[in-house]
Amino acid sequence: MGFAPALHSEWLKIRTLRSLPGALLALFAATTAFSALAGTDGSSDPESDPLFTALSGVLPGQIAAISFGAMAVSSEYHGGALRLTLAAVPRRGRWFAAKVTAIAVPALLVGLVTAGTAYVVARAGLGSAADGVTTGEQVRGVLGCGIYLMLMALFAAGLTAVLRSGVATLSLLIPFILVVSFVIGDAAGTVADFLPDKAGQIVLHETYDGTLGPWSGLAVTALWTAAALLAGAWSVRRRDA
Repeated sequence: MGFAPALHSEWLKIRTLRSLPGALLALFAATTAFSALAGTDGSSDPESDPLFTALSGVLPGQIAAISFGAMAVSSEYHGGALRLTLAAVPRRGRWFAAKVTAIAVPALLVGLVTAGTAYVVARAGLGSAADGVTTGEQVRGVLGCGIYLMLMALFAAGLTAVLRSGVATLSLLIPFILVVSFVIGDAAGTVADFLPDKAGQIVLHETYDGTLGPWSGLAVTALWTAAALLAGAWSVRRRDA
């Protein structure tokens, strides 16, 4: 089977496995709702970063993106599904590339729609507090937010291919994001800027004084994601189905 039929097959799996569209819907709903709340709460704070406030819903919303990537891969390890998949697509590298593409495209599209909607909703709550955000900064924030959510979904997908368990991946990543980044990360200084989530979130800020900038921060997250996907591809090629 060629790449295009393999990609079509993986896209059908994502469409028909109800938990996966549900995860994308949860990404949109959670991010938009929390950004709307943040916009209302931050409207009277002159010291707040209005761009980050408007897009801050991505912090809880990214859990849904991670769940999407993890579940899309972990479904292959239930009931011998991977053996059937590899019977149809014997070239494991081709199959994994199709799986990754089928995850990346909807994650990016939903991420961009989510980021744009969240910004518009939160911007209404912020009012004049967001007047200083330029058009370029708005575009950069929304575009970067969509890319960040896609990278986190792919990061989870790569780890799931290594661990062969969505539960194990979520048990590792969710505490890492909620505890390490917010607790240990604040005490670690500039080292925290190079964590996969912290680095990518720099693009959500209007201004940032750290070592990395918006796009270099996303590049660091992309390197983490690439490493996870390479490890996942190696695991798929070398281990029994």
